[in-house]
Amino acid sequence: MLSDLSAEDAKLVTLARAARARTRATEGAAVRDSDGRTYAACTVALDTVELTALQLAVAMALASGVKGLEAAAVVTDAGSVDVGVVRHFAGANIPVVHANGTGEARDVVHT
Repeated sequence: MLSDLSAEDAKLVTLARAARARTRATEGAAVRDSDGRTYAACTVALDTVELTALQLAVAMALASGVKGLEAAAVVTDAGSVDVGVVRHFAGANIPVVHANGTGEARDVVHT
């Protein structure tokens, strides 16, 4: 549940839920950079481009010039979350909250 998360991580879940709902996408994601700024995104599924919500959120952070990430959240009904993009950019031991569409935290995966 959101109440089990820190306020900062609960905010990431809320942002990810909003991104997903706004676009009716399969996934929503949000990341928090090392300065505390947040970036939210949704799945992109076009004929020529496919990005997970987490990939796009990390790309948005990178495009803004961030140097690292503190945490991430993914809202999806899928059974698992691929955290490879976070691991590749930010390194090991970054928490990624995996929540369902109602915001209930299913798991916290560390890169």
